Amino acid sequence: MLRTDLDFLETSTETLRAMAHPLRLAMVELLHSNKEMSVTEVFTALDIQQAVASHHLRIMKNKNIVKVNRQGQNSIYSLADPAVYEILPILKKLLG
Repeated sequence: MLRTDLDFLETSTETLRAMAHPLRLAMVELLHSNKEMSVTEVFTALDIQQAVASHHLRIMKNKNIVKVNRQGQNSIYSLADPAVYEILPILKKLLG
């Protein structure tokens, strides 16, 4: 296997691992539907604690799945690339 293929596969695995949690997939879906959301909007929509939402968003931010923009005291999250959402319809198709 070519080294570039291995690099791609390693990066892909890390990205998928960062998304591999029900709350994170729900956040991807929320951000796809709403384009951008504050942490407060995310944790309210998912009925979870703020610290839990922040933790999962930080994991995805570190793997460039989401990006964050500061607006005053608020952190506004959006998908780093809207194409990342496409994994959800694929999973739904595969898993029926």
